[in-house]
Amino acid sequence: MLKILLIMLVLLSTSPFAGANDKLPKMDEVETLREQGYSVKSISPIFGQLVMLSFPKGFTPVFENTNGTQYISESVLAGENTKKWSQMVTVTGSKGLASNPKVTPEGVANSIAGGFKKVCPASFSGTGLGAFKLGSYDAFAAVVGCGIANPTGDVYSESMLLIVIKGESDYYTIQWAERSAASPTPIKLDDKKWADRLKRLTPIKLCPIVPGESAPYPSCVGGA
Repeated sequence: MLKILLIMLVLLSTSPFAGANDKLPKMDEVETLREQGYSVKSISPIFGQLVMLSFPKGFTPVFENTNGTQYISESVLAGENTKKWSQMVTVTGSKGLASNPKVTPEGVANSIAGGFKKVCPASFSGTGLGAFKLGSYDAFAAVVGCGIANPTGDVYSESMLLIVIKGESDYYTIQWAERSAASPTPIKLDDKKWADRLKRLTPIKLCPIVPGESAPYPSCVGGA
């Protein structure tokens, strides 16, 4: 519904979340490293750093683009595409945004949630899962949803796990979205389901780009 880049950011003065629940679980170039059960570990060089995550098994990359200071990649389940999909994992990067002292991971999450709320004010739902650390990097996770969305002409609901990470110089987001039956009222967000999906994406790690190093980026794999 919303291909969330970080081009904006007019940060919201108030959070659109129902409240931070602190229910975090314990914690083309997407290079496959190894399969582990339900996920495939992957590493992508995005602007100033390598971004590593455990990619959910069954997803296939279908779109990748860098436009100036903005990066985006999208992956969907096998047989689906960027217009017709039931689930999508999106990774974005915003070059240089971390140099802005007014921008925080929670503020970025608030702004993205605010974009959802503008689309579906009567059926918006959102909850903050909380702030956490990825190594030395600040991060924030939330879940947002729209009961009614229809960018393709069809009508459905859309909900999304959002992870925002402040890197050395850039900001990154990881988004796991799903579409379901439409609802005229706010959809109930299943905290347990979304916390489990956050767990399935881990370990998430940012690493320096080593000059001359190529995939599978052994400097980033160690200690993950």
